[in-house]
Amino acid sequence: MLWEASPWALAGAAAAVALLWLVAWTVEWAWWIPRRLDRALRAQGLKGTAYRLFTGDLRESARINREARAKPLPLGSHEIAARVQPLLYRATKEYGKVSFTWFGPVPRVMIPDPELVKEVLSNKFGHFGKPRSTRIGKLLANGVVNHEGEKWAKHRRILNPAFHHEKIKRMLPVFSTCCDETITRWENSMPFEGSSEIDVWPEFQNLTGDVISKTAFGSSYQEGRKIFQLQGELAERLVQSFQTIFIPGYWFLPTKNNRRMREIDREIRTILHEIIGKREKAMKNGETNNDDLLGLLLESNMKQSNGNAKLGLTTEDVIEECKLFYFAGMETTSVLLTWTLIVLSMHPEWQERAREEVLSHFGRAKPDFDSLSRLKTVTMILYEVLRLYPPATFLTRRTYKEMELGGIRYPAGVNLLLPILFIHHDPDIWGKDASEFNPARFSDGISNATKHQGAFFPFGGGPRICIGQNFALLEAKMALCTILQRFSFELSPSYTHAPYTVITLHPQHGAPIRLKKL
Repeated sequence: MLWEASPWALAGAAAAVALLWLVAWTVEWAWWIPRRLDRALRAQGLKGTAYRLFTGDLRESARINREARAKPLPLGSHEIAARVQPLLYRATKEYGKVSFTWFGPVPRVMIPDPELVKEVLSNKFGHFGKPRSTRIGKLLANGVVNHEGEKWAKHRRILNPAFHHEKIKRMLPVFSTCCDETITRWENSMPFEGSSEIDVWPEFQNLTGDVISKTAFGSSYQEGRKIFQLQGELAERLVQSFQTIFIPGYWFLPTKNNRRMREIDREIRTILHEIIGKREKAMKNGETNNDDLLGLLLESNMKQSNGNAKLGLTTEDVIEECKLFYFAGMETTSVLLTWTLIVLSMHPEWQERAREEVLSHFGRAKPDFDSLSRLKTVTMILYEVLRLYPPATFLTRRTYKEMELGGIRYPAGVNLLLPILFIHHDPDIWGKDASEFNPARFSDGISNATKHQGAFFPFGGGPRICIGQNFALLEAKMALCTILQRFSFELSPSYTHAPYTVITLHPQHGAPIRLKKL
């Protein structure tokens, strides 16, 4: 009997030890480490919110986000920070610009000085890394944007050829065709008098989805739209999960939201696995060219690996980069175009100036690459929209050892929040008209728009600057020029000015615009 009981006794003892270890780890992770970091920050004069077990400020953030989203902004107001990031806005008012809040058990310190932001993004010493992505966060995209060290360097090296200046230039006809198809559809939907109301937000999502489908995979938007729908739903569900993201083991619980996120991930992977498999087979048989992003990526991967699999990307790596193509490629440009039309509807004098420039360069003809590059007013407008309505409203980096920054010693384990939106709207940096739409501030280029060289960073900065920024800006220029050639536009009376974030900066109630055919 004693011998028979021994395995159960051993199993029970092992379970008890494992449980004790889990309890000890949880107490350290959720209580002792946050308390130690809190003391270290406050000892140096920093102020911030009080830590709440497990969730930090997530519940309070959700509450005041709901309150903020119930109140639209006055039409024409570009002072959006209090509505878009109410927790951070309140913290700066109560505790100062350099203050901290809690993202779960991790303190996030605001770094509002552009020079310090530049230092963090340059990451010269390799100690300001990306925060470790959560298991849930990786579902949306786990490509080059999340990697560190040699893995990041390898992915970036293989991806770079696909986004080379000359390669993007060759994609301009695709941009033009997709824009023409969208504009023609708008014109065909108009009554005889040549004016109608259109919600341009889903229209631009469709347009940029079409562009990224054709430039990334050589397929039409209709074939790729399932991925866009799935990623859009995943982004919404990811935001919902933020309140529970730091509860240990919560991801493994069979909640409705968790199950659906796993289903979405499997569906996206299945679709992309099939696309990549077909392309690799066609390339081996010499049946396809490599003019799209996937072809360029696979070609670059073959050259880099040179038969050695360790030097190249795996199929899973390629899938993650494709997910990033889809999400970042569609999202950034659709957000930029939507806010551009909203803002130009609010400021018709700048709309007319942009139209005059476009017509003087192209008339009614298709824009060409060289002339697009010389559009000064259109470029100034896009920069100013990116300043006031940046698609990503902040970036984060993490200290992986004790580091001094701006006279403060940050212990390891602190997140540094680089507040793009707050810096872009700061009157101490941009002047008294910081919250006004004034593209003329960029008349002498980005470097002369303000005395702080690092104050404008809608695409990030340093070695990790967004690899697709030239792609996004060229696509936005082509779309805006095509619209200005064919329509004048104004806000619909039903438009509600309500920017808010779902990963990127969206119009909460859409963007209904009245278009009038020219």
